[in-house]
Amino acid sequence: MDYKYDSLIAYLIFFIFCLGFSILINTIFLKLSKTLGIRKDTDQQIIRWESKQKPALGGISIYIIFLLSLIAFEVIFKQGSELLNKQVIGFVGAVSLGFLMGLADDAYNTVPILKLLTQITCGLILVFTGTFINIFTLDIFNYLLTVVWVVAVMNSINLIDNMDAVSSIISIFINIAAISILVISSNLNEIYFTMLIGVSAALIGFLYHNWHPSKMYMGDTGTQFLGVFLATIGIACFWNFGDSQIIDGQVKENSLTFLDISKKTIYVILIFILPISDTTTVIINRLRKGQSPMIGGKDHTTHHLHYIGLTEKQIAILFMLISAVSMILIIIITKFITNWTWLYFSIFFAYFLIVGGGLYSTTKLSKEPEIEKK
Repeated sequence: MDYKYDSLIAYLIFFIFCLGFSILINTIFLKLSKTLGIRKDTDQQIIRWESKQKPALGGISIYIIFLLSLIAFEVIFKQGSELLNKQVIGFVGAVSLGFLMGLADDAYNTVPILKLLTQITCGLILVFTGTFINIFTLDIFNYLLTVVWVVAVMNSINLIDNMDAVSSIISIFINIAAISILVISSNLNEIYFTMLIGVSAALIGFLYHNWHPSKMYMGDTGTQFLGVFLATIGIACFWNFGDSQIIDGQVKENSLTFLDISKKTIYVILIFILPISDTTTVIINRLRKGQSPMIGGKDHTTHHLHYIGLTEKQIAILFMLISAVSMILIIIITKFITNWTWLYFSIFFAYFLIVGGGLYSTTKLSKEPEIEKK
């Protein structure tokens, strides 16, 4: 057996272990939970789809397995790659800060401005430790885009966590797409690969308890952690795919053409198609009504799909299918399209517009509810 095959077997065993551990630890949390992670109605700032109180502890188990993945990489999978380099330390620091912010929000309902400042700080940590989007000639624009990207992903994952299983499914398929890219490019010794395997297993194990009717939520603890995690994976595996900056932390002279940038853009909008579509839809509709996009409500694309007749399970399955198709398209682009052209860009961008436009149209097909206020 060759090295790549042996590595895949080892990662499969690690995935099964993390999956079992995720199911076990979430089951234990459910048995032990009393009030931790369960908000009182009088304290609630976010308008939730379900009124029934449930423990929001899923994010803790996901973070624990993320840390376990770091240990596993050092002890089991390390093949010459350095664990404690500047980029990895920054990555761990940023996702840990996001996790702590979410944990504080679940426990104390922190003010929105504190959450925003924390999200910006997460982006700055990544930038200062060498992980940033690399498409512009002037680095200052790369840095600004990176911070905006991190804040946008953290908020979009938080916003789309509004119905059972939805955010878990989206995150799982983003992870699988990134795993596929690393397998195709034979980067199995990357620390990102180990973390993706572990977090994917954690999410699938959590999904066991989060599938409708759910027994628990991931809470802001989970969405804020996943927001930073997925934003960073987005930079490493989609924005900067094939860029030596991600491999060794060294900044290279940028010689990208507009066509190169169009391919990177397609990677990002395809795999993040559902968070982008939902967040954009909510922002447009609320601004048109003169309302703040920051106020919670039951006016997301998931909610409107329910208003026109789909059940919660059907919505989860629909989002799973859209995510799966987007993931397959990413694999096709990576594996088979070696000569990128504007025709390919037009085809894949048309798919993005069809899906995004279709989800947006659901808000016009159903009676849009007034945003509930506290």
